Amino acid sequence: MSKTVDNIFTTYDQLLSRGEKEQLLKQHAKVIWMCGLSGSGKTTIAKGVEKELYKKGFVTQVLDGDNVRDGINRGLTFSSEDREENIRRIAEVSKLFVNCGIIVINCFVSPEVHMREKAKHIIGEDDFLEIYVNTPLSVCEERDVKGLYKKARKGEIKNFTGIDAPFEAPTHPDLEIKTNEMSIEDAVQKVLEYLLPILSFRTNA
Repeated sequence: MSKTVDNIFTTYDQLLSRGEKEQLLKQHAKVIWMCGLSGSGKTTIAKGVEKELYKKGFVTQVLDGDNVRDGINRGLTFSSEDREENIRRIAEVSKLFVNCGIIVINCFVSPEVHMREKAKHIIGEDDFLEIYVNTPLSVCEERDVKGLYKKARKGEIKNFTGIDAPFEAPTHPDLEIKTNEMSIEDAVQKVLEYLLPILSFRTNA
């Protein structure tokens, strides 16, 4: 064991419990992990879900790929190794939020199965809800809100998922959303219908 690890003394057992914080917030904390191609609609759906949950009194935190890479993960590239580290850090941060009783809504391409499995392992299987925003590449590329696909086609962006890097679709997501077959409003409602029974806090009589 390294000296660094030897000199770490955790204090988790001395802190207020997650249950106490969930009791205060009257909600069950979970990590909602939305994956899918760039432009699939992950962040747009997440913002809609967050607003609706807020109206119902839930406390949430949205983590988005661009915002995270502008802060805690600044300096990471889009190589396979750095993508994996990006997901690992996000999972660790998400776990901290969950331990505070906060509902976390994550919007990340997270293109490979093993990356998402690592995130689930860190967060905990019972607290990890995988939502696959399944939108065809052709539709995502047609939207190209950020102009990234155009740059990738020109070779200006390397290792871009869907163009010169693979996306491994989830085989058994907790929920699948096809944004090419429904409006954003309907997608938000479908996610809410799935989440509300899970997140709602009920005390024993």
